[in-house]
Amino acid sequence: MKIDTEIRHVTKQGANLFLELGFSVEEAKRLQAASRKQINDTHLLKEQLMSELVEWIEQHHLKQAEAAEILMVSRPRVSDVVNKKTTKFTIDTLVEMLSRIGKPVKLAIG
Repeated sequence: MKIDTEIRHVTKQGANLFLELGFSVEEAKRLQAASRKQINDTHLLKEQLMSELVEWIEQHHLKQAEAAEILMVSRPRVSDVVNKKTTKFTIDTLVEMLSRIGKPVKLAIG
């Protein structure tokens, strides 16, 4: 059995994917705006969690290798935190790392 792997369409960068999926113009604009807001909110939350980790590393004058051992991650992962590479982490992972250093995260809604 042959698996079909042919690429038939590539959405151009910046294009409204929802419009290409067949939503009405109004609905596509609304969905794209909501999607962008959610992505931005997630990005900001990850940056805030990373800032807490970076602050802890700096306060304790730790080298990345030392922080990695305490956080139970690799040294390159600590580098990714320090350099705020938000796309490389889930919120869960960052919350878990903060928990390991005694900084539990509390969720506030609203």
